[in-house]
Amino acid sequence: MRLALLDWLVIAAYGAITLLVGLRFAGRAGRGTQEFFLSGRTLPWWLLGTSMVATTFSTDTPNLVTDLVRTGGVSANWVWWAFLITGMCTVFFYARLWRRSGVFTDMGFYELRYSGRPAAFLRGFRALYLGVFFNVMIMAAVTLAAIKIGGVLLGLDKYTTVLVAGGITVLYSAGAGLWGVVVTDLLLFVVAMIGSIAAAVFALRQPEVGGLSGLVSNPNITDRLSLLPDFSDWRVAVPIFVIPLAVQWWSTWYPGAEPGGGGYVAQRMLAARDERESMRAVLWFNLAHYALRPWPWILVALASLAVYPTMDSLAVAFPHVDATILKDDLAYPAMLIFLPTGLLGLVVASLGAAYMSTISTHLNWGASYIVEDFYRRFLVPDRDEKHYVAVARAATVGLIILAMTVSLWLQNALQAFQILLQIGAGTGLIFLLRWFWWRVNAWSEISGMVVSFAVAVWFQFLHSRFGFAPVHPSAQLLIGVVVTSAAWLTVTWLTPPADRETLQTYYDRIRPYGRGWTRVVDTSAGAPRAGGVAAGLAGWLLGCSAVYAALFATGYLLYGRPIAATAAGLVAALSVIGLFRILPRVSFD
Repeated sequence: MRLALLDWLVIAAYGAITLLVGLRFAGRAGRGTQEFFLSGRTLPWWLLGTSMVATTFSTDTPNLVTDLVRTGGVSANWVWWAFLITGMCTVFFYARLWRRSGVFTDMGFYELRYSGRPAAFLRGFRALYLGVFFNVMIMAAVTLAAIKIGGVLLGLDKYTTVLVAGGITVLYSAGAGLWGVVVTDLLLFVVAMIGSIAAAVFALRQPEVGGLSGLVSNPNITDRLSLLPDFSDWRVAVPIFVIPLAVQWWSTWYPGAEPGGGGYVAQRMLAARDERESMRAVLWFNLAHYALRPWPWILVALASLAVYPTMDSLAVAFPHVDATILKDDLAYPAMLIFLPTGLLGLVVASLGAAYMSTISTHLNWGASYIVEDFYRRFLVPDRDEKHYVAVARAATVGLIILAMTVSLWLQNALQAFQILLQIGAGTGLIFLLRWFWWRVNAWSEISGMVVSFAVAVWFQFLHSRFGFAPVHPSAQLLIGVVVTSAAWLTVTWLTPPADRETLQTYYDRIRPYGRGWTRVVDTSAGAPRAGGVAAGLAGWLLGCSAVYAALFATGYLLYGRPIAATAAGLVAALSVIGLFRILPRVSFD
C-alpha cells in the first residue's frame, strides 16, 4: 500500500496543527507541576470528558474490537461493554469525592486515607507499579497496534514504526503538559471519529460485502451479528456475558475502567473546576465511549469477515507483514486499504491522532506518579518547580522507551487485554469499599496487589511449565478474584486499621455516604445530605439503561430491524430524561 501526495499532505497538515498546539502550551506547562499535570485545576467538564474519550479511542481499540468480533461475534464485546457499569458507578458515587479530596494524584489518596509507613510504602510502590509497569504494558499494546497499521498501510517494519510513532509523540508530550494534551484531544477526537466512520462506509462498499443488506445476509457473518450471546451454549455465554456483568466490572482493575475511578480518569477528575464539573466530565466520557463510538469499529470488523474470511486470506493479502503479528486484529488496518486517495490520508491521520492521544495521556499520567508520588515524596522533596518539570520530561522519555521495547514482544491486542485483566483480578472491590468502610487499610491493598499479581504470573508463565492443563481466561479471572479477595479480606481483619486521627481527617474532607464510619469517627458535622444515596443509585441505573439501550438501538437500526430499534430508542430516550431529572438531586455539599 502506498499513500499518494494528497494523503501525505493531509497527514502533514494534521501533524503541523498538533505540534502548534503543543508549542502553544509548552510555556504554560513549564511553570510548575500543577500546570504540567493538572492544568491548574481549571478545566471544564466537556474538555475533560472529551479528553478521556479520545484517550480510550486508541489505535489498539479498533484492533481489539476486530479481534473480538472475528473470533466471538459482536456479543463478545461484552467483555468491555460491561465496564460501563463501573464507569457509571464512578459518575454518581466517586467523581465528586475525588475532586473533593484535593490530592495531586490518586496515589496521594493513600496518605489521606491510611496512616503510617504502610501508607507511605503503598503510595511509593504503587506509583511505580502502575506508573511504570502497568502503564508501559498499556502503551506497548497501543504501539503494537501502530506496528500493525504501519506494516499494512505504509509497509514499515516494526522497528521503524516504533521509533517514528514513539519519537514524535514523546516530543509533543514532554513539552505540552496536560493543557496541551486535553486541548489537542479535542481535535484528535473529531479527526478520529471522522476517520472511523469513513472506514466503516468504505468497508461496506466493498463488492464482497454489498452494503448493510449484504453484510447482514452474508453466510460468513450472520452467526456473528447477535448483540447477546447464545444462552443455549453456556460455554460461550458465561465467559463473554455472565462473568463480565456479574463479576468483572467490580472485581477487576482495568485502565480507564477502574472501580471507583483511578489512573488518568482520576487525573481528569482532579483537574476539574469543581465537583459538578468532575461528575459531568465522567458522565460525558461514559456516554460517548460506550454509546457513540463502537459501531463504526464493529461494522469494519464484520465486513472484514467477508473480505478476509480466514487467517490464510490475510497472509496472502499481506505477505510482507511479520508472521508473528499476523492475527485477527490485523484485519482492521487491512480493511483501510480500500479508502480513496485523500480520505486514506485522513484515516491514517486519525489513527495517528488516536495513538498520540492515548500515549500522550499515559506519558503525562505515568510521569505524574514517578515525579509526585515517588521522586518528590521520597527522594528529592525540596527543589523548585522547574526542577520537577524537568524530571517529569525526563520520565516521559524513559516511559516511551520502555513501552516501545515491550511492544516488540506482544503479538495481538487480545493478549494484552487478558494479561491486564488478570493482573488486576480481585482488587476492584478494595477500591470500591475503601471510600465507605473504615476497616479497609493499607495492608488490604498491599496484599491484594501482591496476590493478584502472583496469580497472574502463575497462569501466564508458570502454569503450563508444570504440566497443568490449560485454563480458560475466564476461569483464570474467577480464580484470581476468589483467591485475591479471600487474601485481602483475611489480611484486613488481621491487621490494624488506620489511626483514628487519620480516619477523622479523611471523613471531614471527603464526607462519604453510608454507615461504614459511624463506629470510629464523629459524623455529626460532615454527614452527607439525606437522599443522596437513593439519587445516586437511580442515576447509576438510568445511566446504564440509557447507554445500553442506545447501543442496541443503533445496532438494530443498522441490521434493518426498525421495530426493535424504535423500542430500544424509546428506552434510551426515557432513561436520558430520567437521568437529567435525577442529576440535581445528587449531593454536592
